[in-house]
Amino acid sequence: MNGTNTSNGMGTEAVTRLVAAHCLRYPDELLYAQLPLLRAASAELSAASAEHPLAVFLDHVERTGPMDLAAHYTDTFDTRSRRCLYLTWWTDGDTRRRGLSLVRMKQTYREHGLEFDGGCAGGELPDFLPVALEFAGRRVAAGTELLQEHRAGLELLRLALAAAGTPYTRVLEAVCATLPGPSPATKEEAKALARSGPPRELVGLEPFGPGVELPWPTTRPEGISR
Repeated sequence: MNGTNTSNGMGTEAVTRLVAAHCLRYPDELLYAQLPLLRAASAELSAASAEHPLAVFLDHVERTGPMDLAAHYTDTFDTRSRRCLYLTWWTDGDTRRRGLSLVRMKQTYREHGLEFDGGCAGGELPDFLPVALEFAGRRVAAGTELLQEHRAGLELLRLALAAAGTPYTRVLEAVCATLPGPSPATKEEAKALARSGPPRELVGLEPFGPGVELPWPTTRPEGISR
């Protein structure tokens, strides 16, 4: 995990997560309005890498019309294709257990001074990956712990996106690179991450047999508020 600071004093992992949160929300007009700011942030990240994954993805956004990108987003992220942006889906599936996991995640945000506002979030759940990334960017240590808890799902999502050949793969590559250790190369290795963690009912995994000031709030739907 890279702890180098950017010119605005934020660590590179924090900037990466906050930019990625923008990229993984539904691509509406706000994404395009904020594109210059996001590109400026990714340019700082690229100082340490000739071709940072987020810079590559933002190049794609710039070349793609809003309607085309929105259609691709809708086609890409769903549970039927095993490309889901809801973290607890990977660990709990559609079970009653998932409700408890969502409550626990909400409590984690609250314990670190960030209140999840489901109403302002347009009905989004606290495990929506862009919301979790916003938290992980504002509270890096606690956010790393949260993302690491869901590492298997994040890596499986990354692998599924790569298999689909979508530019969104680069966003997940950037997110996973902020976590300790190398990313697994196969689904089997990714699922082994879950088995090595706390015992859980891995329902969601079974079918697989993933100086720049960023704007706050980020995008619609809003995730968490101070």
